Amino acid sequence: MSLCMPSQWCSNLRETVHGGLVRPACLQFNPRTVTVHQTRRRCWTQVLVVRAAEGAQGVLTQEQKDKERSEQTAKLKAAAEKEMKAVSEAINQQVSTAQGGPQSADSATAPLRARLNRAIEVMQEGLIERDTEVRLLLLAALSQEHVLYIGPPGTAKSELGRRLSRLCAGSFFERLLTRFSVPEELFGPLSMRALEDDRYVRQTEGYLPKANVAFVDEIFKANSAILNTLLTVLNERLFDNGTDREQVPLLCLVGASNELPESEELDALYDRFLIRRQVSQVSDAGLLAMLAAAADNSLAGTGLASHRSSGSEAAAQESIALTFEECQEIRQQALRHVSVPVEVRQLLADLRTHLREKIEPPVYVSDRRLVKAVGLMQVAAYTSGKDSVSLLDCMLLQHILWQQPDQQSRITDFLLSQISEDDGLQSASYILASIFSRACIVLTQKGENLASVLGEATALKESLVDKLISLKASQGVGRGSNMWISKQETDSVAGSLRPKLEKTRKAHEALLDEAITLQVVLEASDSSSGLKNISEMLPDRWQNDFWRQQLPQNYHQMRERNASSLRHLHANAPQAVLENADSLGPLDIVDVLPKRWAEYLRGQDKPPR
Repeated sequence: MSLCMPSQWCSNLRETVHGGLVRPACLQFNPRTVTVHQTRRRCWTQVLVVRAAEGAQGVLTQEQKDKERSEQTAKLKAAAEKEMKAVSEAINQQVSTAQGGPQSADSATAPLRARLNRAIEVMQEGLIERDTEVRLLLLAALSQEHVLYIGPPGTAKSELGRRLSRLCAGSFFERLLTRFSVPEELFGPLSMRALEDDRYVRQTEGYLPKANVAFVDEIFKANSAILNTLLTVLNERLFDNGTDREQVPLLCLVGASNELPESEELDALYDRFLIRRQVSQVSDAGLLAMLAAAADNSLAGTGLASHRSSGSEAAAQESIALTFEECQEIRQQALRHVSVPVEVRQLLADLRTHLREKIEPPVYVSDRRLVKAVGLMQVAAYTSGKDSVSLLDCMLLQHILWQQPDQQSRITDFLLSQISEDDGLQSASYILASIFSRACIVLTQKGENLASVLGEATALKESLVDKLISLKASQGVGRGSNMWISKQETDSVAGSLRPKLEKTRKAHEALLDEAITLQVVLEASDSSSGLKNISEMLPDRWQNDFWRQQLPQNYHQMRERNASSLRHLHANAPQAVLENADSLGPLDIVDVLPKRWAEYLRGQDKPPR
């Protein structure tokens, strides 16, 4: 078989079929005995002659078409890069504005925050390594919840309760329980005069039912006679005194114990303490500071806490004192104005499932504890100047949901992994793949409106922008995002989160870049050029999300609709393709000539050397 030369057969040669999807092939040779590749190799001289003739007649040659296509691709890439740059600048500007300080978020609570920060400083004065304990205690009082300190004697547990009582300027009640303690020690003696009138009434003045702040040491040594009444006081703030039910003005009860409860009858009492904190001795690093303070006569009693009552300190405490009514108002405002996003609620649900199914022994978390935990996080967010609970606020859960102290680290690890490895990344990737595949399919159908697909791509871009703003803001942890997390905990969380958040941020930026590129391509494309633009601008997506996944489905659907015509095309390709060019779409050609189609998309369909 000799090389094809210019002849009358040139009139049968077509360079493109339906937008250039099929490359030159000569009809002089029988396609059943000569492969497409051989046909192209033998007929290339004839192709050059025809192209020269087309150029002379004002028809674009293939070289001119390739040049025009390269210029269009370069313009699209420049437009996508420009849009990405503008979006990145807008994201950075919003993050900078949000990180201008909590005061910019809610100036109405700025005086309260300053007052609370000063209160924390006063409560910490003279204490060594008790930053977390002080912050949790004050937060519990504002939330009207109770705190349990577990640790050895002489670690300033009772002093923390006394300092809170001085700050709240209310009545303080303190008791040490033993196995032989009686209800009169906590709730007051019986009134002898009332007994003469056949009434069972206690004298509660100066006892727990009249206290604003209480400290009960060795709380788990309470016997059954004390336990039932104590449960009602802690949870409902009610005390049954004879036939009357009295309101208890209790802000916070600080419980202390050297050991965890061992009896099941104490589980209900244990659950009443929302915040649980294991208090350890001062570390070796802080020991010198504690001894220096003791030598300077700054400490008294246990050697860990100051108990000064100078006039300046009294004046300072008076200026920051919190009344029972103020604490109630703060809590009500927080519950009213601070929202709890879906991702925070989902995190709580996932954490509860994790504790029940992934930890041995399983950790039981009551419904009451979860509800109260949400309220405490709302108070924490409100006093930090925010109008919604963030994922970083959920780090407080490490002090709420454990049953054994060694479970706290596992809760912390779970929270860090959930905050940094957000499921939204996978969801966004699936959505982008779906939009991309739909765009490719729509572009194969002449006259199909791209508006709906373009709208979905734009919506995805906006969603990714919001997520990136949140991620970049989260990377700023340690800048006062939550005043109730101590500096030590903040540094630890920041060190663990930042590398993971950086990885997540880069992945979201890559998705945003693809979404913007897809949007730009769809805005500038029509049904004749869209597939080419998409395959060149997003080659990885084309290969992975459309070519390997979506096209087989379309093949199946097309075979069902056009079985007889496709059998004819398969039997006579590529001649039948050329003869039926006007009625075929890209998917027909792909089905009949898949190898040629793949070579075309990869840019391998070039003149043979």
